Amino acid sequence: SDLEILRQAVALDNVECIGAADVFTKRLEEAKNIAPNAKTYLNYHRMLEDKDIDAVLIATPQHLHQECFVAALQAGKHVYQEKTMAFSVTHAKKMRAAYQHAGGKQVVQVGHQWTSMGQIADAVSFLKPELMGKITMIQGRMYRNTPHGKPQWARLVTPDMTPENIMWKEFLGEAPDHAFDANRYINWRFFWDYSGGNVYENMCHQLSFWYKAMGLSIPSKVTMTGGIYLWKDGREVPDTMNVAMEHQTEEMMYTWDSGFGNDQLKITEDVLGDNGTISHTTQGTKYIPQKVNRKDGNEMVGVTRNDPKAHMQNFVDCIRDSSQKPNCPFELGFKISIACRMAVDSYRKGRTMKWDPVKEEIV
Repeated sequence: SDLEILRQAVALDNVECIGAADVFTKRLEEAKNIAPNAKTYLNYHRMLEDKDIDAVLIATPQHLHQECFVAALQAGKHVYQEKTMAFSVTHAKKMRAAYQHAGGKQVVQVGHQWTSMGQIADAVSFLKPELMGKITMIQGRMYRNTPHGKPQWARLVTPDMTPENIMWKEFLGEAPDHAFDANRYINWRFFWDYSGGNVYENMCHQLSFWYKAMGLSIPSKVTMTGGIYLWKDGREVPDTMNVAMEHQTEEMMYTWDSGFGNDQLKITEDVLGDNGTISHTTQGTKYIPQKVNRKDGNEMVGVTRNDPKAHMQNFVDCIRDSSQKPNCPFELGFKISIACRMAVDSYRKGRTMKWDPVKEEIV
């Protein structure tokens, strides 16, 4: 969450939080608990005027990412931008224009923290042609369960969520106008106006890992199906879903399925080549040979350690030393944003979406 990345940042050496902005007064009090010396702002533009601020962490609802990102870069700040980076193709292009205009003077790290996992190095070490052969499929899945009566992502509406305490117009940003609604504010993940649902919450991480390890391009076609089968709580985003992505450039499929009513299948990706398989879970990375083509091949287990603070540390290291590179650079965040938007558009329109690489548009 927003406060989680703040905790990660202030835990690093010589990092201090001197400002926090939010549209809800209570969130500013919570930020003060983590960073007692921080000045607080209901308007982030005021905060960006502080010349002592070097870098900002942006963890707003997804529909506001572009607005905050562009403003932060224009104010000369380094940016840690939570995932999924861009809410739409239009937003992605506006963010790219601002990023290019900054000319590399500012560091941008996109919050796909899996790209800083030690498991990335393990995966890359297994991605050799002799070990994998021709890769034709990546199969990803992400399953969760919650107790009866506790819907996935649901947050409680509290009596202090009032028009006096929440800057509603600022929350809406460019989203369609809507009367004040505390439920839409606190449970923004449920609504297409502000959220890409589980595609933007979790598929993005599983894409980021393999897009980085394999240098994958934006998918040529994406088809998403599913529905709201379990949580009938007014949410618009599905709780059960299947996404099929065709990567014509690489001649491979990447499929991802997910659900919130059973956690048996957990969080995994399997990369399938005719010489071998790489299995990635939250526990680690493993290589398994295909005996039909590598009868003397051995299983191998990745050994690189993970550090949960590595992604934020990498961001800070890049700010301090320009020879360092962000583990999730802007370009990677851009590609994943487009793939995620293609999936959501496909689900909502009930048809396959294609990417036009020349016009850079979803059709």
